[in-house]
Amino acid sequence: MSCLPQSKEDGSSEFPPDWRDDARMTFLFSAFKENRDVDATDWDGKMDFWTPLIINHCRRRDAVCVNLHELNESFRRKGSVPLGLGTVLQSMYRNGKVQKESEFATNVDSGWLSWGVGLLLVKPLKWTLSTLLGSGRVPLEESFVVIELIKEKAVKLLETYRSSPLSDRCLLSFQELRTMATDVCPDETTLCLALLQLQRDKQVTVSLHEGEKLVKFSQQGQGRVSPVSDVDLGIYQLQRSEKLLGERVEALGKEADRCKEEARALLNEGKKSQALRCLKGKKRVEKRADRLYAQLETVKGILDRIAHSQTDRLVMQAYQAGVAALRLSLKDVTVEKAESLVDQIQELCDTQDEVNQTLAGGALDTTDGDELEEELEGLLKESASDEQLNLPEVPTGPMPSSKETGIFTDDFFCSLPTVPDSRINITDEDLDRELCRLSISGAGGEQRGTLSPLKKPEPAQ
Repeated sequence: MSCLPQSKEDGSSEFPPDWRDDARMTFLFSAFKENRDVDATDWDGKMDFWTPLIINHCRRRDAVCVNLHELNESFRRKGSVPLGLGTVLQSMYRNGKVQKESEFATNVDSGWLSWGVGLLLVKPLKWTLSTLLGSGRVPLEESFVVIELIKEKAVKLLETYRSSPLSDRCLLSFQELRTMATDVCPDETTLCLALLQLQRDKQVTVSLHEGEKLVKFSQQGQGRVSPVSDVDLGIYQLQRSEKLLGERVEALGKEADRCKEEARALLNEGKKSQALRCLKGKKRVEKRADRLYAQLETVKGILDRIAHSQTDRLVMQAYQAGVAALRLSLKDVTVEKAESLVDQIQELCDTQDEVNQTLAGGALDTTDGDELEEELEGLLKESASDEQLNLPEVPTGPMPSSKETGIFTDDFFCSLPTVPDSRINITDEDLDRELCRLSISGAGGEQRGTLSPLKKPEPAQ
């Protein structure tokens, strides 16, 4: 059971600022009216102050259970205790924020009652009698479970298991779980309540096997935990045997080393016969260790095969699910239906092609052919007239003489150079060189704007 420390008179940071206001605290420490209808503002103001304060106070103390006596001592201020905490607990109980510890335990299946739920029951009869008799008072020792906090503990416990080295084991003993969850659940009561909440959420199931308390968690990806099966129990027994054999092999190894050291010490003392007996004992211990080690290897081999079989089972389940899905998707689908559909598609395509050809060949043409011929002839005439050259008119008078025109006169003929009467004395090499020079001169001439004159061929002698 949680043990909440007493409050501090100086109003430490764990209490709200109103804790230092004497006038305000006098009002909050006063008793509630008979019912909310008398003064709703007074009632709601006190509830809004005490309800979150109780929950946060328990969270800071890492407690999931609380009773009226502990709250009175924790919230004692200047020698006075709040007079309305019993009413606050009753309101939280009606609103589902807290639940009696006895009800929290008995609302889960009877599997829990077979192993130690009695430690969770704190005088449930007293609360039942007071309720039946119509008393509005809450017993001081009646323990309440804060639902919000126990849900947080349950989530942390499940996360701790899944992140621990024990997560690959389907079953855990209660003692193993107790050791693993020390940082999450400080006491056995908190651990039991967290397991009860997980069982409510279908994340944990419990079993009692040969007087041993066993816990099974849901695995990653599972929506809920499966019941403890014979396979789970068999694997658990093999794992327990593996652990025991390992511990015995280790102990025998230490005993063999001790016998060896003892024989060495006796030999140093000259006690040869006693040293021989120690060595014989060492040999016997080693034989036992070898025998147990062989058994340990056998158990490990069986566990490995079981692990492989579980993997194979998952693969088979996946195959079965795939086959079922494929069969469902191919329902009413046959080769004959597929061929019929292909034939229908081909027929429809052929019909569409025939329709298109019919529509293209049967287009209406109302244009007169003679009109088209006349229009085409007009276009040709227009093109011919556009292409005619703008030539001058043909003269109709006599042609003028050369003398009148002054073109081919005697002076013109005299100005012409003398026609050479001999062969030109020039070779092909000279022509090539002259051509190259002209090419170079032409390239430079584009910049200078002049060309080099050709070399005049010399007449042959």
